[in-house]
Amino acid sequence: MRPTVHDIAAAAGVSLATVDRVLNQRPGVRHVTREKVETAIRELGYVRDVAAANLAKGRTYPLVFILPASDNSFMHGLNAEIRQAIVRSSAERTDIRTIEVPAFDPAALVSVLEELSREKPCGIALVATDAPDVRAAVDRLVRERFPIVTLVSDLTGSLRHHYAGVDNIAAGRTAARLLGRFLGPRKGEIAVLAGSMLVRDHRERLEGFSAVMAAEFPDLAILPVLEGRDDPEVAHRLVADALGNAGIIGVYSLGAGNRGLIRALKEKAVDRVLTVVAHELTAHTRAALIDNTIDAILNQDAGHEVRSAIRVLKAKADGLAVIEAQERIRLDIFLKDNLP
Repeated sequence: MRPTVHDIAAAAGVSLATVDRVLNQRPGVRHVTREKVETAIRELGYVRDVAAANLAKGRTYPLVFILPASDNSFMHGLNAEIRQAIVRSSAERTDIRTIEVPAFDPAALVSVLEELSREKPCGIALVATDAPDVRAAVDRLVRERFPIVTLVSDLTGSLRHHYAGVDNIAAGRTAARLLGRFLGPRKGEIAVLAGSMLVRDHRERLEGFSAVMAAEFPDLAILPVLEGRDDPEVAHRLVADALGNAGIIGVYSLGAGNRGLIRALKEKAVDRVLTVVAHELTAHTRAALIDNTIDAILNQDAGHEVRSAIRVLKAKADGLAVIEAQERIRLDIFLKDNLP
């Protein structure tokens, strides 16, 4: 049976009020009395249930999610998951709000982080643009004791407390193996569509993809990366132009902007067979899997990422440990045959 504050009070020969003052590091307790209480805590092996204490106090956790303002289906889905978390706020004792910044704009992200440092929320989750100024701003906040979680895309070498997202190098390697196996003995070129090389998740996916292609599928040549800025219209134009190259036999879309990709494939690739692997299961990519425009989708569970970020931020605010296995985000592979 776990020791309680009543056990501590009895062992130390003090009142419950004195135990409470020691546990909460409040003044008004003589040094000798404080030592008696602390000795009783150690000898009894008492571990304080901070979450229960905060529940009893009715504590609310103000949390902020910083997302890129982007017209892509994955970010719309991520926003929807945050809205669901807001609906659960009363049960989870959170007060959640979102702030949108221009996509791939380090200066705008830094400006928001600096403003939040004055507001002092309990925790911040952000989709990171991997730039030195952003890293410096995050590190300043961590040193000022703000819990920080990166969401979907991580921040190289920063002091952030946790990353809620998939292993993107593994995701890129998986995409390469799928494409290579699907294409078999064919020789040709692979077009790669990214959002921006300013974000770590896109760079890591490309790194993993390129490594497997070079080592195991040398007859497939990767063309220079097309950066569509996760914008469907830009992606459509870039892919449509690229598909003028008859040597392209495969496409890897490692970011968003898949609505534009799908439109370009349907317009420009009707007279040849292309193998296509993309990221994120949305209404548009689901339909493209079903009609064979896309062959495979690599997906991350946005709801799990949001719930994980909230759990970690609350734990860090309370000084509690994070259960790593619970917060691991898995990578799902969907074909038309196993759609949920």
